[in-house]
Amino acid sequence: MDSFQYMCLRKILRIWWPQRISNKTISEKSGVAKISEEIRRRRWNWIGHVLRKERNNDCMVAMGWQPEGKRKIGRPKTTWRRTAEQERKSAGWTSWANARRTAEDRTAWRLRVAALCASWRGEH
Repeated sequence: MDSFQYMCLRKILRIWWPQRISNKTISEKSGVAKISEEIRRRRWNWIGHVLRKERNNDCMVAMGWQPEGKRKIGRPKTTWRRTAEQERKSAGWTSWANARRTAEDRTAWRLRVAALCASWRGEH
């Protein structure tokens, strides 16, 4: 996604291949954040919204749903849920219950999401 975004920005800014300008310079020049970072931030805002809902809500049920049956041979597909699980673990939450406790306090959740997105970008 990021490569497509930078390709579009290069066309908008009329930057062609002989000019050899880095993507970082292009993002600074345009003032546009990476689309992958925006998706990640919005994903975690939505997860916080869902975690604050009642346990019997359809969104909460869908988040905890485990399909039955066998999977195909090979590496599992990269799904939204697997991505969220991986990011949750790297963020330091050992379980969704811990994340839910943090999500109950909206201010703390927003600060945590902002810190997580900054750490994924490498801005500690």
